[in-house]
Amino acid sequence: MAEELAVYIVDDDPAVRDSLSLLLSLRGYRTATFATAEDFLAALRPEWKGCLIADIRMPGMDGLALQRELLRRGVRLPVVIVTAHGDVASARAAFKADAVDFLEKPFDEEGPVAAVEAAFRRERERASEEERTQDREGLLARLTDREREVMLLLAEGLHNVEVAERLAISPRTVEVHKARIMAKLGARNLAQLIRVVHRAP
Repeated sequence: MAEELAVYIVDDDPAVRDSLSLLLSLRGYRTATFATAEDFLAALRPEWKGCLIADIRMPGMDGLALQRELLRRGVRLPVVIVTAHGDVASARAAFKADAVDFLEKPFDEEGPVAAVEAAFRRERERASEEERTQDREGLLARLTDREREVMLLLAEGLHNVEVAERLAISPRTVEVHKARIMAKLGARNLAQLIRVVHRAP
């Protein structure tokens, strides 16, 4: 996934854009720069992964408004806010909208690098969780409706006889369904089965 990650820099100051891009490029990061939030949103693609570094004060849409717009669109790209006019209210708003970091200009070299690394860690964790969710959904999709009913009752802690009574079927039929469920989900025991159920969306 590393080669897919990029740092998207949005700042109306060309000197800041260029210096951040150069700093991060020298550290091995792929970068793309934008002069306005509107330019970034116009170029934004669903497949983009990495993080966004956005200045708070820009003509038109500011960095906090951009952050809110991404949340509204369901874009989960981690955001790092930078500003030359830091204040508690702005920092609080940024973190409330789930910013990774809030950097005040002028910053040293390590500040942006550490923030990007933290953002990339978050992005990798999110990608891994999405992959696990897709795997679980794929497994659960293989179950029949009846198998899903049996699985959910077993996960609640009901015994075979209780499941049979609840579904008006025989305990032997429950046992057959249970064996098929375990095989389809790759669960070796009931504990693993419960883990799959409770991690499922």
